[in-house]
Amino acid sequence: MFKNYLKIAWRNLVKNRAHSAINISGLSVGMVCSFLIVLWVHSEKSVDAYHKNGSLLYQVYEREYDNNKATGDYDTPGLMAEELKKELPEIKYAAATEEGSSQSTFKAGNKTLKMNGLFAGEDLFKMFSYPLLQGSAQAALNAPVNIAISKKMAVSFFGGAAAAMGKTIRYNDSKDFIVTAVFDEPPENSSISFDFVINWKAYLLKYPGQSNWSNSGSYTYVMLQPGANAVQTEKKVRHFLDRFNKPSASFRVEYGLQRFDQVYLHSHFTNGQIDGGRIEYVHIFSIIAVFVLLIACVNFMNLSTAQSVNRAKEIGVRKVIGAVRKVLIRQFIGESLMLTTVAAIIALILLYLVLPGFNNITQKQIAVPFGKVSFWLETGLLVLVTGIISGSYPALFLSSFNPVKVLKGSTKMSIGALWFRKGLVVFQFALSAILITGTIIISKQVNYIQTKDIGYDRENLVYVPIEGDLGKQYDAFKNSALNTPGVLAVTESGESPTFVDDATSAVSWEGKDPNAVTPFAFFAVGYDFVKTMKVTLISGRDFSKDFPSDSNNYIINETAKDLIGYAHPVGRTFTQWGVKGKIVGLVKDFQMQSLHEKIQPLVLRLIGKNRQDGDVLIRVAPNRTRQVLAGIKGLCAQLNPNFPFTYAFSDQEYLKLYKSEEVVGRLSNIFAFLAIFISCLGLLGLAMFTVSQRIKEIGIRKILGASVTSVFTLLSAEFLTLVSIALLIATPVAWYALKGWLQGYAYHTPVQWWLFAVSGGVTLVIALLTVSYQTIKAALMNPVKSLKAE
Repeated sequence: MFKNYLKIAWRNLVKNRAHSAINISGLSVGMVCSFLIVLWVHSEKSVDAYHKNGSLLYQVYEREYDNNKATGDYDTPGLMAEELKKELPEIKYAAATEEGSSQSTFKAGNKTLKMNGLFAGEDLFKMFSYPLLQGSAQAALNAPVNIAISKKMAVSFFGGAAAAMGKTIRYNDSKDFIVTAVFDEPPENSSISFDFVINWKAYLLKYPGQSNWSNSGSYTYVMLQPGANAVQTEKKVRHFLDRFNKPSASFRVEYGLQRFDQVYLHSHFTNGQIDGGRIEYVHIFSIIAVFVLLIACVNFMNLSTAQSVNRAKEIGVRKVIGAVRKVLIRQFIGESLMLTTVAAIIALILLYLVLPGFNNITQKQIAVPFGKVSFWLETGLLVLVTGIISGSYPALFLSSFNPVKVLKGSTKMSIGALWFRKGLVVFQFALSAILITGTIIISKQVNYIQTKDIGYDRENLVYVPIEGDLGKQYDAFKNSALNTPGVLAVTESGESPTFVDDATSAVSWEGKDPNAVTPFAFFAVGYDFVKTMKVTLISGRDFSKDFPSDSNNYIINETAKDLIGYAHPVGRTFTQWGVKGKIVGLVKDFQMQSLHEKIQPLVLRLIGKNRQDGDVLIRVAPNRTRQVLAGIKGLCAQLNPNFPFTYAFSDQEYLKLYKSEEVVGRLSNIFAFLAIFISCLGLLGLAMFTVSQRIKEIGIRKILGASVTSVFTLLSAEFLTLVSIALLIATPVAWYALKGWLQGYAYHTPVQWWLFAVSGGVTLVIALLTVSYQTIKAALMNPVKSLKAE
């Protein structure tokens, strides 16, 4: 029996090659989309989920209340980790780290290389599952002179992990560290990537400001004791800062604990509460995967029932000779499973071919787990579910034919069945319209990010890291650089202007409430900062060597002015960290962080001499970048010979803040295109079915004088009506969803009505083009042939 079913299915597949190709291609595209999204979602969810102590690992986050307005982030004081471990018995280990890895220069023997790494507390390797190849977790970072390096770094400098142990390596040509451990590289699904880790005490010695409880600029991680209650521990952590910085009536800081393996996907704050993050993209694309597959299944239903006329007599004969409906249902479900299996095989081949490009877009290293039994079981389940869903309606519909009516030539569909199929098409195009609208708005937001005036000119601005002797030789470097053709201005900064995240509440001014605790972002800069950055100076002046007192003076932004309350701030006193000076300049607000964040009150102060870190900022004349870089490279080789020359462009560093948006934008474009493509296949199926059902009606209309245009309009209007209904449903849904997504940005593009009009217009044009071939073909058909059609 099964062999006969297989033969019949194969004959029908070969006989109707065009429909079979459309069916299989639609299912293949839908399945490969689902495969890609499932692999990506699995990769996202696996980030930081591999740590052995994952259920006990937490990151501390802070919630600031300023005049009852709450904000949240992960910045904490540099001393917090050790104090938490000391004061709370529920905490077994605690470690502070920098806010992400940074590049540093190392030298051992005759080799000098740049590596990415960070400073971290001595408990790091006790808490996290970063496998040690040499050394122990207890001794890896237990002294300020200790450094743990990666296997790659050990091989590069010493030839191997064992050979590196106990060796001395020089950091930034300023301090020697002893290699006390060698670790394997963190896996691809680690949110923290580094080649070295230096003891945290060395960081506090390098940056003494991080030992002040009024300053925040580090991350704090804790590992609870087994059996400790996380909720109760969080209550003890909540007001931990109060014992060091007393809260005021207008400002206070609270702390919370978040599972470390959830931070990567849940890192967005709304009103001080953790509210979404990358998990929103996981949810969105998970839904898209289901919907794209459903669209493909709906297409299968539409195309199968469109072919019902061709198989009606076969079904009638089989019923007359004794075939019961149950047998026919099994037959059609079997045919569906066969086609789905073929589609799955094609989808797996396509998956293998397109995965490298997909990895390039998502910047991941996803591989198809062909060697895992679970993957094949899941694939088999997908084929089974897809085959049953896509084949269920055609099986029920075809098996329900009345043999008497069929053999008499009547195969009209019932009104209920017709509306059901039209509803499926509306569903398809509603989803497609949502995706098209989403793609337009996401692209518009990405473009808004890339082109928004952020208060300074990020074009033709080069960052050169200050390291080695460059800090001591800065004045000589600046003077020589200004004589380099193409260099317009030069200044220095304590960190990259692209992401200023240091803050302090150790500030005061005339008339300030002595009990008020107000955080300010602070940024150390050099002379000519305003000129080099092309920041708008509202009043006052830039820092100048003509005024020696500027070492104690300040420049503030508009937001800081409004907070302080000075109507005319220039010349008024201001104090930071006990250093009393005057405000010499007021600048227009400029963006120092991602557009997700609002501009903070900012204090600019003059940078100290002989710095060992930060950046030299060089303003370059348009179209002179290559010549300038060549000149600056030679200058660095002369003044700072022990360090390889490196640089970064301001505009590129700025765009790095929006990697997720860029990836989501690209994926949205791809899946929107594929969704509309598959939906058009469904519309094509409906057009074929409708034409086959109305072929005689069309013939009669033409005999009675109907023109080709009127017939085309008659047939097309029905399909465009369905698409229009889909647009009416999709528009409010898309508006609501995208408005919520944009609210994650403090600054975003407006959602305008014409965006939905463009999306609707594009959808209607695509739909019209899809049905045009079938409708024009039907309108041009000889009416004699139409009336003879069976």
